Amino acid sequence: MSLSNREIADIFARCADMLQIRGDNIHRVLSYRRASETIRAVPRDLRVISSDGGLTDLSYIGKTIAAKIDEMLESGELDFYNRLKEEVPEGLVDIMHINGVGPKKAKLFWEKLEVTSVDALKIAADNDKLAELPGMGVKSQQKILDGIEALSRQTGRANIGEALPAAQRILDMLLELPQAREGALAGSIRRGRETIGDVDILIAADDSGPIMERFVSMENVARVLGHGPTKSSVELLSGLQVDARVLAKARWGTALNYFTGSLAHNVKMRQIALDQGLSLNEHAFSPVDENKAIIESAEKTLCDSEEKVYGTLGLQYVPPELREDSGEIEAAREHRLPRLIERRDIVGDLHMHSDWSDGKNSIREMVDACVKRGHQYIVITDHSRSLGIANGLSIERLLAQAEEVRELNDEMGETIHVFAGTEMDIKADGSLDYPDEVLVELDFVIASLHSGLSQKREQVTARLLKAIRNPYVRMIGHPSARQYPNREEVDADWDAVLAAAKEEDTILEINANPLRLDLKPELARLAKELGVKLAINTDAHRVAHLDLMEYGVTNARRGWVEARHVVNTWSLERFNRWLSHKA
Repeated sequence: MSLSNREIADIFARCADMLQIRGDNIHRVLSYRRASETIRAVPRDLRVISSDGGLTDLSYIGKTIAAKIDEMLESGELDFYNRLKEEVPEGLVDIMHINGVGPKKAKLFWEKLEVTSVDALKIAADNDKLAELPGMGVKSQQKILDGIEALSRQTGRANIGEALPAAQRILDMLLELPQAREGALAGSIRRGRETIGDVDILIAADDSGPIMERFVSMENVARVLGHGPTKSSVELLSGLQVDARVLAKARWGTALNYFTGSLAHNVKMRQIALDQGLSLNEHAFSPVDENKAIIESAEKTLCDSEEKVYGTLGLQYVPPELREDSGEIEAAREHRLPRLIERRDIVGDLHMHSDWSDGKNSIREMVDACVKRGHQYIVITDHSRSLGIANGLSIERLLAQAEEVRELNDEMGETIHVFAGTEMDIKADGSLDYPDEVLVELDFVIASLHSGLSQKREQVTARLLKAIRNPYVRMIGHPSARQYPNREEVDADWDAVLAAAKEEDTILEINANPLRLDLKPELARLAKELGVKLAINTDAHRVAHLDLMEYGVTNARRGWVEARHVVNTWSLERFNRWLSHKA
């Protein structure tokens, strides 16, 4: 039985971890890790891509990796992985999930103590075996025990919608201290990843003591994992781990760049530096000799900003959201990085709910809140009749709501334009929830998948295509229907969906809710390259949700999206012209 995309991606990820434990070259490790990330993001079934001979057209999929994919598709297993498991125990990968345990320590525990599982590691630590190992000690052993306990409480990576506000509150608190000169979030949270493993905070200061003391003494700290003069780690009551580092302002740029990542981006940056006779780390640029060894007597180049880091290498500044080694370095070399969309570019919101269906606020309250946020126009899009759980609107209620919306729009004058719309369900049998004679009465129609999400690819694709080709459907809402952490995206032929959206001039949504972030960045990037129109919307169900727009913008930036690709950056006049043309 052949494996799914996700299963193949998981195998390559474990191969990367095991190769790292074995001590293989970092570039070989990255080849498997990048392949895993590519496969996890690819919207098409690998079986279809393989049958078309297109595996090697995917990023980071060369002939060797493609052959391994074909092997798994055909046999359901990978001989290389099986042989690797005979050499490197799989349980060591789980050990690496413990805070403070990297590949070197995992290998040390294995070789010196024959420890190959988290349970065995705990037994060894309880019996003081770890403290006797080279480079360890009683304190290090206790940190491992603390890490094992923390791991047992973890339910997985935190959603960015939970992690970012918590991290920002800590950063803001530390920046209030007089010693702090500058501060930033780093790591995956700065790159805008959908889920966060742990949080990295950097503070530039001349005196680190008060900052470290304030950090470890926060009221929401469940456990102090480490407390040093310039670096401390804590576990919050929520289970989120936060690491704080204090550094000199003169080294701010290199440190922020290094701790932002990603690993693949950093590796490529370091290689470019070496090609120019420099060694790059979190502290500085250091000249190297012909053997690539650092010349200790030579003057180092310090960078107090990230712009200087990239400038030293002759590169255009790369926004954090693009730092995934997905072509950004090559574009930066040629100074052709896009001008990514910003929150201030958004002037409308095309998807929101009121208390007519499952929203918590009245239409007027939503409109007033959007006026305060500077929107030129919005669309009220309550759920359609078949979504009973969301108090979906019957035809009679829908038409009555549309009348109320238009009366309110007249009342608002030029302050804001309020369109009457709906989020109509694409039903499991492929039909749409309202007939065309009802849809024609509305200004803007969204069609979305809410049921039948486990259907086969052919069924899901046919449902999406039917909605896209309906003359009254203006946009497909949260197209893949994914929700974190419990719902994977639907299995659809995204090549066909994107082609139809382009042909029919139908918008595809980037849903800003952190539980969705749908379209995902990889699909958003493909869509904009094909010329498909996009819209970033909050799908707000209460006034507070209107502030989720920032997450959608970040998600779009990760997909290399510019303002020109996004419909709700248009002026009201242009948006109205498009609606008239589409009709």
